[in-house]
Amino acid sequence: MLSIIGFLTILTIVLLLISGRITPIMGLVLVPIGGALLAGFGMEEIGVFFNEGIDSVFSVVIMFIFAILFFGIMQDTGLFDPLINKMIAVSKGNIVAVAVGTVVIAAVTHLDGSGASTFLITIPALLPLYLRLRMNPYMLLLLVGMSASIMNMVPWGGPIGRTSAVLGVDPTELWRPLIPVQLSAFVLLIALAVFLGLMEKRKIARAGEERHEADLEVAATLETADDGPLPKKDDSLARPKLIWLNLLIALSVIAVLVWGIIPSGFVFMIGLSVALPLNYPKVKDQMDRIKTHAPNALTMAAIILAAGSFLGIMDGTGMLDSLAADLVTILPAFVVPYLHVIMGVFGVPFDLILSTDAYYFAMLPVVEQVVTAYGVSSVTAAYTMVIGNIIGTFVSPFSPALWLALGLAGLEMGRHIRYSFFWMWGFSIVLLFIAFLLGVISI
Repeated sequence: MLSIIGFLTILTIVLLLISGRITPIMGLVLVPIGGALLAGFGMEEIGVFFNEGIDSVFSVVIMFIFAILFFGIMQDTGLFDPLINKMIAVSKGNIVAVAVGTVVIAAVTHLDGSGASTFLITIPALLPLYLRLRMNPYMLLLLVGMSASIMNMVPWGGPIGRTSAVLGVDPTELWRPLIPVQLSAFVLLIALAVFLGLMEKRKIARAGEERHEADLEVAATLETADDGPLPKKDDSLARPKLIWLNLLIALSVIAVLVWGIIPSGFVFMIGLSVALPLNYPKVKDQMDRIKTHAPNALTMAAIILAAGSFLGIMDGTGMLDSLAADLVTILPAFVVPYLHVIMGVFGVPFDLILSTDAYYFAMLPVVEQVVTAYGVSSVTAAYTMVIGNIIGTFVSPFSPALWLALGLAGLEMGRHIRYSFFWMWGFSIVLLFIAFLLGVISI
């Protein structure tokens, strides 16, 4: 009976998240409470489970809030602008160089972990260049999305934060073994960008004097759009004279994170406390910067706290353990020890039917409970599911940032999925194989 209630609780959350009828916070808080009450637990017991769950994710929440604020401030100061402008200047006129430059620019702009800010910076900067060179703008969206997805492996990225909340492991500890995978993914993506650039170059050459189909399509969209001009960055916030000092601060923060001598949340707290008054001496300006980036920080923090409540209740009631035990008896015996691998291989297709929250908060806990009974470590199971799924983050219809990108570029979701899906899925499978070779995951 406990397994059935646990299954119905998870299924209800997944269906509600898919339908968009409820926010992740409400779903992760209210549905498990209903399941626990149905299972015969009282509110006093549920309160204990809640406290245990919140305690397990509190350090993650602190890190998320201050990491997003810190990198948001770095973006405001213009720390990354010289690199972005240089890449655009160098790549002009060379289709392959533009494709490679897109990957680098997207990676740099996604340092704050915000998909929305990444697309707001990259799409307006690079779309005119793509159109002028008659390059397919769907390739722009593919490369930016994949580069940002790889950057999401950082500890303040959404997937690692969610995984950390599920496993109760510090995000920085999860990230360190992923660094070789992340670097390999960037090398692989640059190779893919070169390949796609060469394909695009041949396609444009064959087209001759005719306008490229994508050029016609997007130009027409931009001409008829009534949404006004594309968003532009507020240059008054830039601090070009402090760029080297800001670079030193950013590199120091990342170095201390990798070193791991102090908690990750404390690292970003210190970094923000140094960078904010240095760049914006007036208290009013400091508060304005915090208010600007607070919505992103607090939204993610609230979701992680709600996830802590969900996991605390599901674990405290025994629903997860019961569901995992019964799932083993239902599935074919030869499948069960490799369930995490199967989920990893189909991670990108799951992006089309599940939100990120549903994948990490509903599916990951169950899979982790199942495979650990067969000697697979929790971290290995999590890495397999993260690496298999993370590349498809920005092909998912459940990603609000992706809809923003489509609006900025004047593109369609259906065509983006048709163009990008198989590239992303194939890339994720190759990345899983690389992670296996590197010893990060095991079968």
